[in-house]
Amino acid sequence: MAIVVGHLSTPEGSEALGAATAEARRRGSELVLVTAAAQDAEAGLTALHERLTAAGVEHRLVPGTGDLADDLVRTATESGAELIVIGLRRRSPVGKLILGSGAQRILLDAPCPVLAVKP
Repeated sequence: MAIVVGHLSTPEGSEALGAATAEARRRGSELVLVTAAAQDAEAGLTALHERLTAAGVEHRLVPGTGDLADDLVRTATESGAELIVIGLRRRSPVGKLILGSGAQRILLDAPCPVLAVKP
């Protein structure tokens, strides 16, 4: 089984990665990181790999296609994930009318439970 999380260099992404790492460690599961294709620099991925290795978390990186919601759902389905972890940000009063199209697609299409965290 696996825990799937997207890798984004944002406060929400950092919070999601922290929660996913803790869940993977607690459950003894593999952590699968879906990378945002254009955003992730090689040096950043190397540092992330070293950090997770030092933490003793079994992990692997899956390159994204640019649509993080689709990438997370597809990766969760293909890996038989037991959990997807996403980060949410505060929304404006108008933005509160909708959760966010990406988060909504993940929640509705996910093949497993979804843990939403905020910074």
